[in-house]
Amino acid sequence: MLAPEIKKALTTYTAAMKTDLVFVLQKGVHERREELLTFLSEVASTSERLSVEERDTLNTLRSPISFLLEVDGQETGVQFSGIPSGHEFNSLILAVLNTTGTPSKLDESLKTLIKGINTPLKFEVFVSLSCHNCPDVVQALNQFSSLNPLISSEMIDGGLFPELVEDLNIQGVPTVFLNGELFANGKIDPSTLVDRLLERAPIDKPTHLNSELPLQDVTIIGGGPAGVAAAIYAARKGLKVTIITDRLGGQLKDTLGIENFISVSQTTGPDLTSDLLAHMQDYEITLKEHLRVTKIEDGEIKQIHISSGEIIETKTIIIASGAKWRELGCPGEKENIGNGVAYCPHCDGPFYKGKDVAVVGGGNSGIEAALDLENIVNSVTVLEFLPELKADQILVDQASGKDKIKIIKNAETKQVLAADGKVTGIEYIDRNTKKTTKLSLSGIFVQIGLVPNSEFAKDLVKTTKYGEIVINDRCETNIKGIYACGDVTTVPYKQIVVAMSEGSKASLSAFDHLLKN
Repeated sequence: MLAPEIKKALTTYTAAMKTDLVFVLQKGVHERREELLTFLSEVASTSERLSVEERDTLNTLRSPISFLLEVDGQETGVQFSGIPSGHEFNSLILAVLNTTGTPSKLDESLKTLIKGINTPLKFEVFVSLSCHNCPDVVQALNQFSSLNPLISSEMIDGGLFPELVEDLNIQGVPTVFLNGELFANGKIDPSTLVDRLLERAPIDKPTHLNSELPLQDVTIIGGGPAGVAAAIYAARKGLKVTIITDRLGGQLKDTLGIENFISVSQTTGPDLTSDLLAHMQDYEITLKEHLRVTKIEDGEIKQIHISSGEIIETKTIIIASGAKWRELGCPGEKENIGNGVAYCPHCDGPFYKGKDVAVVGGGNSGIEAALDLENIVNSVTVLEFLPELKADQILVDQASGKDKIKIIKNAETKQVLAADGKVTGIEYIDRNTKKTTKLSLSGIFVQIGLVPNSEFAKDLVKTTKYGEIVINDRCETNIKGIYACGDVTTVPYKQIVVAMSEGSKASLSAFDHLLKN
């Protein structure tokens, strides 16, 4: 089952194990059990410290295709129900390493928070092995389990438990249950999990007057292309640099296909994110991931309060927190992001060559998207909620003259339709006649605006009515020593290459400031 090159890699990884680990497999009968047993045996064959044991776990495990990780005779809290292959194979291997002595890569302050949880938490994560977002959630919760004996986490392959999926009315993955109650569903990242834990779980949260970090020259808020570019440029100048981000890569991580990143003909958001991390690791850059900024205090030495309770002191700040696409909020949207629901026609339009698509939104961005797509796709249907289009008349005239573009007004989107992991259409209601219509489509581009991630800074720096941070041509805000770059700002054209350019510029401006002050 495992390819020779994978076994060879596992042999190298498991050589660092400091303790013995047993895959404890529940006894019983299941049509996939022998497959799971073979899979675990092959993994175990890569190290003398790994073994497989079949055991009646006295109702600890869910089924005969469930297993847990046991280290030195103690349960680790990490369980898998199903065969963790595909995207979840890395989840299994990371769990093995983290529970046997390899330090977690979580930020130390986040580790402290997780260790401070003082009540039992049982997570159940329903996944699909084809889901590229699920492993982030599974891996985060597994790491939490390895840090705190009160936390357990079970990955459940929904495809092997159809009755359970139906009973729980699960319609998308990942879906997370906490102590038997729905905790999160659809597309979710580890930072959101942390936020919700901070809100709901009793935590012995330490109060820090200051971070253990020394005074920083530059602290960057945001870990997308703009933030990483700013960090690398600052580090190359010999500055003390820290990045605070909810997740490295930001919005980039949700982009599956990238074909306009100059010098790289084709890549994906997750791959480019890995490249950004690798480049960062060439320099002394402190990365504080899965954490949020809650408040900024201005002064000659600025203070950044983060969700761990820490206060980071810094000479300058670069805000590169990006933006998020404004969502429709209708059923089927979140579950199908990357599977037919898209937000960037420039990025993803070429993947729909010769197909029928819809654009939701009749403002400038929506009509511009329709005009861009019209050159690629078979047809474009624009759905506008209001009786009239909000776009400039010159754009409306252009779109009206295109045979491939159809405009429907007074259309209220009700749900995204999908089957077999792909979008198949959209359902809308005519707000005048109340008639419901279903359109057969391959893709849906949501163009109802961007929401800048500037909430934490809106009372400090000047923003537009839309929440964009106002900057000049040097990325300076209205506050001395605070800069901003990328999608969170007023800079036009929200593109990866533009964000990287602006991040570099912001860092150089901060460096000039430090030289003069």
